[in-house]
Amino acid sequence: MATSSISIDVTLDKDRVPEEILWNASDSTAGNARSAKAMMLAFWDGADKTAMRIDLWTKEMMVDEMADFFYQTLMTMAETYQRATQDETLVNDMKFREQQMKSNKL
Repeated sequence: MATSSISIDVTLDKDRVPEEILWNASDSTAGNARSAKAMMLAFWDGADKTAMRIDLWTKEMMVDEMADFFYQTLMTMAETYQRATQDETLVNDMKFREQQMKSNKL
């Protein structure tokens, strides 16, 4: 069986606020760690039936970037939800709301 790992290093300021997020995956073709301004990580605890999450963002993350990050993450989650459950009703509702959001931006 193969093993793959992802490492995440977070540099904190004196108040423990993230200043830098660097990540690297063992299977990545990138030679060096990549920088990120924000991250969301979730694990499912099957025994407790709860989600465990880590949400971090650096001081450099702008509000408009955070809005884009959340929007793109939510749409990706909708696609993942569709593949995992085939629940077309909820996915269509999510996509309808996506279209409404796009219309409101115009």
